[in-house]
Amino acid sequence: QVQLVESGGGLVQAGDSLRLSCAASGRTFSRYSMGWFRQAPGKEREFVAAISASGGTYYADSVKGRFTFSRDNAKNTAYLQMNSLKPEDTAVYYCAAANRPYYTGSDPLTYDYWGQGTQVTVAS
Repeated sequence: QVQLVESGGGLVQAGDSLRLSCAASGRTFSRYSMGWFRQAPGKEREFVAAISASGGTYYADSVKGRFTFSRDNAKNTAYLQMNSLKPEDTAVYYCAAANRPYYTGSDPLTYDYWGQGTQVTVAS
């Protein structure tokens, strides 16, 4: 089992940047695939990005070219660098983990562990 804790959210202006962090417990972080999802009020949870255990990434079309998913296995931490933020990026952002090293799926129901989320608000 793994516990995930997100941090780095906040209130920013459109066009600004923000970096989210996801700190994971345990000694097997390097073998998990990771995902970032977001959920706005009244909306379903939406896929943002995924990264495999080896570092391969996959992004939702809405964030391609603006967001970058990375991981530091030595620190048991995953990061989401968000640039050129837009008001429509406003949501609670969740970190997720899958116990399959090559999994980069976009369905939130296929992930095994979840953090509690961090709020990102982008003002226009």
